[in-house]
Amino acid sequence: MTQLDRSECPIELTSVILESGCGSEETASDRQHLRESSTCMGTITSHAEETANVQELPAIDGGWRAWRFVASAFMVEVMIWGYEFSYGIFQEFSTVSIAAVGTSAIAIQYGETLLLSLFFERYPDLLKRSVWVALGVATLCLLLASFVSQISHLIMLQGVIFGIAGGFLYYPILVLLPQWFHRRRGLATGIIFSGSGFGGFAFPFLFQALLERYGFRWTLRIWALVTLFGMQPRLPVPKFPRGQRPRFIPPQMHFLKSTLFWLLSICTIMHAMSFYSVSLYIATFTKVISTPLSASIVLAIFNSSGTVCQVVMGHLCDRFSYAWMMAGSTLVSGLAVFLLWGFARELTLIFLFVIIYGGFMGGYNALGPASASDCAGNKPEQSSIIWACIFFIRGIAVVAGPLVSGVLYGVGETTESAGSMYGGYGFKALEVFVGTCTVAASLGSVMMAITRRKVQE
Repeated sequence: MTQLDRSECPIELTSVILESGCGSEETASDRQHLRESSTCMGTITSHAEETANVQELPAIDGGWRAWRFVASAFMVEVMIWGYEFSYGIFQEFSTVSIAAVGTSAIAIQYGETLLLSLFFERYPDLLKRSVWVALGVATLCLLLASFVSQISHLIMLQGVIFGIAGGFLYYPILVLLPQWFHRRRGLATGIIFSGSGFGGFAFPFLFQALLERYGFRWTLRIWALVTLFGMQPRLPVPKFPRGQRPRFIPPQMHFLKSTLFWLLSICTIMHAMSFYSVSLYIATFTKVISTPLSASIVLAIFNSSGTVCQVVMGHLCDRFSYAWMMAGSTLVSGLAVFLLWGFARELTLIFLFVIIYGGFMGGYNALGPASASDCAGNKPEQSSIIWACIFFIRGIAVVAGPLVSGVLYGVGETTESAGSMYGGYGFKALEVFVGTCTVAASLGSVMMAITRRKVQE
């Protein structure tokens, strides 16, 4: 029997991985992990079978460990994204300044995901330690931000630095979700992503209750324990011999040649430019026709209306085509912009609009993992970097959309009359822009559905 030279292996083979749990099934990513771990064995497979340790994996698509991950990821959504929709609880600045803080944090978190994907593909053993460091940085930002009095300091702490740390805290969800869920991935995604809407609505109350009951120190400890307890990998972390780590930029990214990927990118841009424009300006519009209290209620409803829809749409995504669901949700949202927001002169139509638009456009995000997995095709190991690319593209659109909307609103304020039948108070051009982007996302989704059908045939 020829002795195995371990130095030739790109990954140390430390175990033979077997599925455990009743009803669990081997996924394509599991098979890829096994292939990577055993490529260096060549034809000496019998030697590995005699000497390797056998390690059983937790059950996929169920079991307390999988749902523990969902609960932990949900709390990350609440604490990171929900917090970023709740800046007003900490500082009292103008609406424009608050928007600058929130937009910069969200854009950075989306934009850095691609770099994090490339980095942790090469250094997966640093993932868990980076979460601890990021948690400390994010906590320090929260503490220091409560003492600042200048908007530039707030933007740096809660926008830039907290955004960077939030990306490190959030990234493990993108990596670990495909490990824990396959058949029920849509449902798990919907539950996790609903944390942002739930946090945007309830975070100020939850945070205040924890502060009053347990104090600042224990509030942060509870946050840390809940977040990190369930953020555990299902597959063993690969170990690389010195000097044999993967390249920083993967040599083969076949999805860049896929029409499906570029259509998904276009739909992502249109969705983000529309959604974040509404999130920034719907409260301003409500103040024009009603009171600041009504504006706060409308914004809370908008942030929370996607919570239920994300769970429902995520669950339906496990059974039906995600592309047609994307097309339907964006079409309904576009019609809501043109028919409800455009003619809104009273709170009733505004409430109806934010429920429909916030629900369907918020639920759209739950379809992301399914679309990324589909773009990966027979290369399931690339699904995480595809998702990271989509996040990077979304980060650009998060900045571009509100900038365009701000220009359109500024022009509309000086040229439009309040008594216009459609889109008055300076919001007409902005509403047309938002509605057009939403409908464009729907048309792009239809093209995705047609493309998928042709590929499958």
